[in-house]
Amino acid sequence: MIFKVESRIEGTKIKAGTIYTKRGIVKTPVFMPVGTLGSVKTLSSQDLESLGAQIILSNAYHLYLRPGLDLIEIYQGIHNFMNWKKPILIDSGGFQVMSLNTLRKVNNNGVIFKSHIDGSEHEFTPELVMKIHSVLHSDFAMPLDVCLPFGATYEEAEKAVNLTTSWAVKSVSSGHVPLSNIMGIVQGGFYLPLRIKSLEEMNKNGFSGIALGGFSVGESKSTMYKLLTEFQEYLPDDKPVYLLGVGSPLTILKAISLGIDMFDSVLPTRLGRNGSAFTSKGRISLKNTLYKDDLQPLDPDCTCNVCLNYTRAYLRHLFLSDEMLPLRLLTYHNLYFIVNLVNRARQAIISNSFYNLWESFRNNYSPRGKEIEQEDENNAD
Repeated sequence: MIFKVESRIEGTKIKAGTIYTKRGIVKTPVFMPVGTLGSVKTLSSQDLESLGAQIILSNAYHLYLRPGLDLIEIYQGIHNFMNWKKPILIDSGGFQVMSLNTLRKVNNNGVIFKSHIDGSEHEFTPELVMKIHSVLHSDFAMPLDVCLPFGATYEEAEKAVNLTTSWAVKSVSSGHVPLSNIMGIVQGGFYLPLRIKSLEEMNKNGFSGIALGGFSVGESKSTMYKLLTEFQEYLPDDKPVYLLGVGSPLTILKAISLGIDMFDSVLPTRLGRNGSAFTSKGRISLKNTLYKDDLQPLDPDCTCNVCLNYTRAYLRHLFLSDEMLPLRLLTYHNLYFIVNLVNRARQAIISNSFYNLWESFRNNYSPRGKEIEQEDENNAD
């Protein structure tokens, strides 16, 4: 993995760049659709290519448990197994393991946990996670880390930083994955001094990219923005910076303004499967009776295949009839919308018009939208 900055906005951390990998280039800023089990729900690899996805995300924890490493090894990696030829970032599954609560125990060596599938006991060590990455042929490998929920004390966050640092060193020394393919994960809760300490420790390892973990764990948007604003001056200028678990349009643009280059989230796909769509004016929910006879596309300003061929009324009819097709079409549209928005942000950075784009989008976009507010109040349908 080699990262080259192509353009910057003077006096800021905002940048557009290109990441070079063996499986192709990734132009940043970039949004990564989430394919936890080797599949972005309801979509094929061909769908992902047609909507413009450059890179997707999968999860080492889930793939380790099912289908297991033996089968994936036969295919010589997850790319061949799922027929996706472009880069894949593989999360370690640390977040999933930590969320098991009573089903796991953390020690200096790693995490002992019980499978959420069959209750079998396993131990994730930094070395094992990197071996999993090797079998999966991860283009971007995330080492095992300790992710805490919002509200963790300073002492808990400091302990998490120390363990994450120790595991990062072990991950590198394991030799399973080239250093250039590993991204160092910064933890520290919502304590700026711990975030700075964690970043300094990650930089000592020479990672080619930096990931910010421990966000989107229950905090308010204002709390997230406050820490990112304070922390941005410490972010590297010559490495891609990845913010885990962020996928709403306004939050992505705000994060780009604070020096973030890479994003992932299940939000676009989850909203689609629940009948909601992003539009240039804000989110809409097709459950609302407002769309019963609406002959407009989901977003009149969108040029995706869904908006060019189907109306809100038709998609609403399918959704309320429990058909499977609208889940796929809404998922496709939502991912196209986010991928296209991030691509527009990249071009705006290059043309030095990012703030114009951000202001225009922010003035027109309502995160919840009048239609959804009305639905919440009236409990329509």
